[in-house]
Order: sequence, then C-alpha cells, then structure tokens
Amino acid sequence: MTNRVDQVDYNTLDAAKLMFIQAAKRTLGYAKEYGFVPSEGLGASANVFSLNLAPFLKNPDQQLYVTLLPEGLGTADDARPEDLTDEELVKFWYNIGTKTISCLSNDAASSGFQTVLIGLYLPSSTPELVFNPPFLRGFLDGIVDGCQRVGCVYLSGETPQLKTKMVEGKLDIAGALFAVMPPGIQPVTGADLGDGDRIVLIESSGPHENGFTPLRKLAESLPQGYRTPLSDGTSFYEAMNRGSHLYTPIIQKILKEGIRPTALEHITGHGWQKIMRSSKPLRYVIENPLPVPPLFTFVQEKLGLTAKEMVEIFNYGAGFAVFTKTADDATRVIAIAKEYGLNAVEAGRVEASDKREVVAPSFNVHLTDEHFGLKK
Repeated sequence: MTNRVDQVDYNTLDAAKLMFIQAAKRTLGYAKEYGFVPSEGLGASANVFSLNLAPFLKNPDQQLYVTLLPEGLGTADDARPEDLTDEELVKFWYNIGTKTISCLSNDAASSGFQTVLIGLYLPSSTPELVFNPPFLRGFLDGIVDGCQRVGCVYLSGETPQLKTKMVEGKLDIAGALFAVMPPGIQPVTGADLGDGDRIVLIESSGPHENGFTPLRKLAESLPQGYRTPLSDGTSFYEAMNRGSHLYTPIIQKILKEGIRPTALEHITGHGWQKIMRSSKPLRYVIENPLPVPPLFTFVQEKLGLTAKEMVEIFNYGAGFAVFTKTADDATRVIAIAKEYGLNAVEAGRVEASDKREVVAPSFNVHLTDEHFGLKK
C-alpha cells in the first residue's frame, strides 16, 4: 500500500540513532574518576549516570560546584569543498566531532570545570542525506576520541527531523554538558584578578570554531577556493578545519597541582577582546605573543586586514589564556601545557588602569571595550 502520509523518516533516523548509541557506549568509562554508568544498555529516553559523591563529602566544606552549559558549533561544518572524497570527508567530519567537544568543554574549562557528561542535538530536514556513512564514521569517532581526551561520557542525544525548519542537506550541531569542579576546589571566577598578574597564552590549532563567516567569504574569491595551498603545505580548508585543541586536561592538571589561576579565558568569538572579559578596569599588555599560524597570515594578507582587525575577529594563534599571580606559577603552567603537546608562553602582564583595554605593542594593537560589552 502506498503511504499517503508525509511523516518523519524513522528508518533513517533509527539507523543513525543506533550508531550514536554504539558511539556512546564506547565512552562509558571515560569519566570514571567522577562516577559511572550503571548499565551499558543505553537507549532510554533518559540514560543514567551515577555521580560519586564520596570525594566531595571528604572535604571540609562539602561543596559540589556544578554547571550546565549549552553550546552550538555554528556554521563551521559548511566550510569545505564540494568535491571531497569519502576519505577526505571522514577526516573532515572527525575534526568537526572534535570541534563539537571543544566548543562545549573549553567553555566549561574557562571556570575550571571538568566536563563529565555531554549530550548532542542534531536536527535536520533530510536525515537520509546528512547521516551518510562518511559523516557517521568520522563525526562519531571524533566525538568518542574527544570524550576520551577530555574525560567525559557522551550520554545522550537527539536527532529530530524538522522538514519545515531546516535547509535541505544541512545539519545543525549543538549540545549541552554537565560539569563539576574537582573536590575541594572552587570555580575560577576572576575575582582575584589584578595588577601584576602574569598572562600565559596557550596555542590554538587554527580558528577553532570562530570567524568562519569571513573565511568562507574569502574562499569564494580564491581561484582554487578551499583547496588553495598555504605556505605550510596544507590547503585552506584543512587549516580552517583542524580539530580544535581541548584544554580541559591542562586546566585540570593546573588545578590539581595546587596552582590557583586568578582567571581563565577561552579565546573564541570577539578574539583577543575576550582577554579583558573581567569587568574590572585593567590593562592587559601582550609583549610576547605566540607565533601567528600561516592560515592567519594568509587571511590577513588576502583580506588586507590590520593586526587589530585580525585579533578582534580571530584567536590569532592563542586559544586559551591563564592568569597567574606569580612568574613561577606562569612557568609551571607553560610546562604543563607542553606535557600535553601544546606551546605556551608568558605573553604579558596585567596592569591597573581606568578602563578595560588590551595592548600588544609588537602588533601595534590597542583594544578598548567601547564595542565589547561582555563582562563577568
């Protein structure tokens, strides 16, 4: 009998959901320091995680600090050539999986939180197009590997078909996380940030999840498009879509070694303006910046942008900022970052000021908060 009812394509969705569940099962032991999933029989509308309260109850204050954080990937997954092979697509979607974990967990790390649970939301109008084999293989492997590196469980997800709300062939990628502070450690709020603090910048892998609107626009104007080669031998789209660095393990080791940052900042949208996110009137002097990756040098040249314009949009090679009270702590932070394979430098210092501003003399950059309203 012909089906005369226009309905959701459950055959495609259920097949995809089963693969998502199998991926989730691969992550069940990744947060064992904080608890466990009582059963591997995932697939319920609400799966269960058992949080181990014993380490928190042993601390004198017996406080459990938690956060619930929603975030979306935006349009990073649209920045690619149309003629990618299946092998190239698998690699591309693997990096997008890593970026998905990054945009969630790195924000949590900016207050010192350890991500424990992650849920995903992936709506589309045409699941038969978006949930194809290269996507499922690459994206889910990226999610699983990202969870392993961060130390969290991918516990649940939703993949609705929204025929009237989504563009055909496109996928929205968003999610939420549950995170906790390590036992006995309070969240890093920036309350102690002040004059004389050191600024440690930890490298990025590229643009991470931000600045893709001008990057896509530039690709459209290049003769070779997204496949335009850069000076380091990579193509434009590959440099744009490198898997983002995951900073949670670094921040957790910093905290567990007794270093108490005065502030932490994930440098994402708004670029280096994020360095002055504190509401305090302080000047952030960047005298020793990290090297600028070839992608940003290329973009700056092709778009004819100043360094000031670049750092207002992009992370410009600096993905995360750690503020410390002493030079010794800054040195220890740099060493910990290097243990995880990431370059970091003591980039500058915090000074008293009558307003919020970021100054980078070697780039001839002076940023004020005139057009930057975010504060904490």
